[in-house]
Amino acid sequence: MKEYKVVSWKMKLSGNNQHLEDTLNNYAKQGWVVKDVAENTMRIIFERDKNR
Repeated sequence: MKEYKVVSWKMKLSGNNQHLEDTLNNYAKQGWVVKDVAENTMRIIFERDKNR
């Protein structure tokens, strides 16, 4: 079974790429994988196995 997490992304004026990279790496350490990026709503959808 899968579980999902939706994270709203806010653009910053500076350091945005580094902040995004840090966020993605932090979720990856927890076993999350990016499933989709909803650009219009600035949301990142993550997926992982629930019984990991």
